[in-house]
Amino acid sequence: MKERERFSSRLGFILISAGCAIGLGNVWRFPYIVGQYGGAAFVLIYLLFLVILGLPIMVMEFAVGRASQKSAALSFNVLEPKGTKWHLYRYGAMAGNYLLMMFYTTVGGWMLSYVVRMLKGEFTGLRPDEVSGVFGNMLGDPGSLTLWMIVVVVISFGICSLGLKNGVERITKVMMTCLLLLLLVLCVRSVTLPGAIEGLKFYLVPSFHNLMYNAEGQFILGEAIYAAMGQAFFSLSLGIGAMAIFGSYIGKERSLTGEAVSIGLLDTFVAFMAGLIIFPACFAFGVNPGEGPSLIFITLPNVFNQMPGGNLWGAFFFLFMSFAALSTIIAVFENILSFAMDLWGWSRKKAIAVNFVAIILLSLPCIFGHSIWSSFAPMGMDIQTWEDFIVSNNLLPLGSLVYLLFCVAKRGWGWKAFLNEADQGEGLKFPKWSKFYVTYVLPFIMLLIFIIGYYQFFFQT
Repeated sequence: MKERERFSSRLGFILISAGCAIGLGNVWRFPYIVGQYGGAAFVLIYLLFLVILGLPIMVMEFAVGRASQKSAALSFNVLEPKGTKWHLYRYGAMAGNYLLMMFYTTVGGWMLSYVVRMLKGEFTGLRPDEVSGVFGNMLGDPGSLTLWMIVVVVISFGICSLGLKNGVERITKVMMTCLLLLLLVLCVRSVTLPGAIEGLKFYLVPSFHNLMYNAEGQFILGEAIYAAMGQAFFSLSLGIGAMAIFGSYIGKERSLTGEAVSIGLLDTFVAFMAGLIIFPACFAFGVNPGEGPSLIFITLPNVFNQMPGGNLWGAFFFLFMSFAALSTIIAVFENILSFAMDLWGWSRKKAIAVNFVAIILLSLPCIFGHSIWSSFAPMGMDIQTWEDFIVSNNLLPLGSLVYLLFCVAKRGWGWKAFLNEADQGEGLKFPKWSKFYVTYVLPFIMLLIFIIGYYQFFFQT
């Protein structure tokens, strides 16, 4: 039996797991929902939910991976009691990884495209409506988008082809280091802009009035609390086995709760620092920080246009965004490859060859959905929106619920077996007193997130 690959260091495990969690949800979605829901007070609620929602499930995914020494394709088969059907979820986990990559590779291509556009000065001197036109024209050019998507796929699979240690671990360490350095440089630049102090106040000084009421005076507290719950949960990439695979690559020297806390802190640090880049810059140049998804591709280029040396700072920003996207893509690609290697015994080379073609073909509907297939829009929503909905509102929350129930149910792996695995090694232990909470309260919260997500998608879109 072939020996399972291993990370060469604890740092590699933490950085790669954090890289999987640190994606566009942190540096794209987090700043604009903080802007929409009142700034600092929202951040405090988000941090609370990160601890009570995200971290327990992350520990559970790691535990299932480490105990089984398999990816989600076979991990439930190894651990489930005889006669149970937990292993059927492997199809949901596999579908989640592929569906996520069906649009994530395209958005990663947008980021790389904007690095080049910034360096070429394409936005220099453009009015805000003209910047919006550049983004619209990019979406309407399927040839260019396909090329950038293929560049992302080639880079990511190229890194995976070098193996776990020499490729994924070694290059992700470099990429994450560059991401953090760019983050710090951009933060210093942003907070030293004239007028940045108002943005810092908005972001760092809690105003519970802003959390309860929006600019139009509407009461939004319930909506804000749900948004904080959703962000804390979705930002960690839980529920599709993307964390379980990295648990299968580590030894038992460290307890899993301590490792999950380290990863959660790094994930939160990057999201928080992204806000320190965006809010001072928006306030310095009189731009609304709650613009929504257009904040990154339309609003911020207008900010960089007004900034001395804006092309360079803009290129740095989108390079940072590209690293965030690529770190997630590489991690998910590694999970996808592990499915084929675990299920069918394929070599890494064969798994890459087959999946290289598959991912490119599966990514095309998202690209065409903005142009030649734009007329296909059920309920007025494009293909990318539907792909995101299937992953974010279905497979992530329901998959997390599966991992949660598997680790606490008597007809699953069970609380005792989970706790034994999670607590092996040095470091922070999983709190035994939390058994009632994770067994009865947390599943209810997960179902609530799922139900409200459906309500918002279909009735408030």
